[in-house]
Amino acid sequence: MQVTTFEEVLEKIIDRDPRYHRDAYHFLREALDYTQKKSGKVPKGEVQHVTGQTLLAGIREYALAEFGPMTLTVLDEWGVRTCEDFGELVFNMVESGLLAKTEQDSRADFKGGYDFAEVFRQPFLPSKKHSAPEPVDRPSPISDRKPV
Repeated sequence: MQVTTFEEVLEKIIDRDPRYHRDAYHFLREALDYTQKKSGKVPKGEVQHVTGQTLLAGIREYALAEFGPMTLTVLDEWGVRTCEDFGELVFNMVESGLLAKTEQDSRADFKGGYDFAEVFRQPFLPSKKHSAPEPVDRPSPISDRKPV
């Protein structure tokens, strides 16, 4: 019996659905691991289920930690522009046997999760708390002064 590797299955997924770069699948797998670890300890041998909304929150945190202000650029390069794209990636992996799902899980779990520009750009914009400094009255230049 031949064991199929992640890379071999990934190649088949990309052949079937070329919308997303292979790095997006690697990132998703890492973000899922991050999310599961963050959720807490699971008894050895058990698989921890993560809902679509929980995974989206983990993806957001992991992406910001990994890519910082370049997150939007990196995701766009991979073809990932909305939370629905993450749902497509997840279900491509489910349909290929790389991930499992429950009867309650669906692509709709990823619909309208969050606005990419808001969550991936906003943390790096200047804070509105710091308003522009008040103008300072400066004396006019020496050439404009009248003799005393």
